[in-house]
Amino acid sequence: MTSVAIVGSGFTGFECARRLSRLARKHNAPVDISIISPVDYMLYTPLLPDVAGGLVDARFVTVPLANTLNGVRTVRGRVDGVDFDGHTLTYTDPENRTRELSWDRLVLTPGSVTRLFDIPGLAECARGLKSTAEAVYLRDHLLEQLELANIDDDEKRIRGRRTVVVVGASYSGTELVVQLQALAETAGKQMGFDPAEVKFILLDLAEQVMPEVGEKLGEAVQRVLRKRGVDVRLGVTLKEVHPDHVVLSDDSCIDTRTVAWVTGVTGAPLIEKLGLPTERGRLKVQPDLQVPGHPDVFSAGDAAAVPDLTQPGKITPPTAQHAIRQGKVLARNVAASLGYGKPKQYKHRNMGLVVDLGPHYAVANPLNVQLSGYAAKFVTRMYHLYAMPRFVNRWAVSLAYLTDVFFDRSVVSVGLSTQDDARFSTSEGIPLPKAD
Repeated sequence: MTSVAIVGSGFTGFECARRLSRLARKHNAPVDISIISPVDYMLYTPLLPDVAGGLVDARFVTVPLANTLNGVRTVRGRVDGVDFDGHTLTYTDPENRTRELSWDRLVLTPGSVTRLFDIPGLAECARGLKSTAEAVYLRDHLLEQLELANIDDDEKRIRGRRTVVVVGASYSGTELVVQLQALAETAGKQMGFDPAEVKFILLDLAEQVMPEVGEKLGEAVQRVLRKRGVDVRLGVTLKEVHPDHVVLSDDSCIDTRTVAWVTGVTGAPLIEKLGLPTERGRLKVQPDLQVPGHPDVFSAGDAAAVPDLTQPGKITPPTAQHAIRQGKVLARNVAASLGYGKPKQYKHRNMGLVVDLGPHYAVANPLNVQLSGYAAKFVTRMYHLYAMPRFVNRWAVSLAYLTDVFFDRSVVSVGLSTQDDARFSTSEGIPLPKAD
């Protein structure tokens, strides 16, 4: 029996495991497939802004591994190291015990974590958007601050509680700011204050909002944001973060108690421990997704510097679209290394982008056809429903979309995620147990 160990249950690892299991059954191959992950689900990260905005329940964006990956053994744990010569890996289980797993083929898809900078107070006072805990915490924290502002008697504190700073004007940051704004608008109507009193500030060092969608659509996004009252500040970022205010790189000061850091990602911490060549914090791989010098080891997704054959000299960006397709190629090439089928190189065909901009608006360029408004909104939501890999999740998300058309969002802080639960480090793996 040949053993294949897949590290990580993100888009790439999940798709690789699913496809490889199908190929093994098709060829009646004696292959034992294991997927090792700190969590027992695949997280559909593009909808995390919807979770933070109270539009979609956190359960709906998590696809369980147990009843979705047929023929794949799920191992709960955080991989800490790999012995390439001995063909073993070590991992820490949820009870903080160290365990070992042997493998004949290794697939490294540990994904990415939020990219942090050495900004005083950032890790302590800001929160990211890489996990359901972070998304739920942002929703609950914003609602709590709005509730506290309603009973506060200090004007300075009230302004701070009603000011939200989001850093990062790319996909996630832009979608997050509009979803939080939609939540605040509903909260204002239900709590009895003017929603216009809640200020949203979007920061980015870039010269354009969402450069990934091109100049024309990027300008359309910026017009929508400013029309909705979002204060877009380009060429500026955080200098210091404090519990009740932030200092920007232009030395201006903003009173705020809600700071979201959504500036980009870097390879998972495991990559640094492997002792293998990296590029921009990501593991170097060949176009066939094989790790150079290790014919039994493959890697792809956010953790890998996959060459972009459509743009020589560049590597593929860490997007869900690339991750899913690389997972399919991974499965094919791992199977080929076992004697089933032929390998292929990963070559991406861009199918376009979709960006949800809150109620009644979106931008999209499917197959390079540029859309905005209701047409883009329809395409965006249909794309997410199509890309979700489980019917039950599609059904639940579609009902959430339908509910949002006819009813106000639920304005309730349920307290399921604490400030500690939403630390940046929690997206790296299993948090260490707290001391007694």
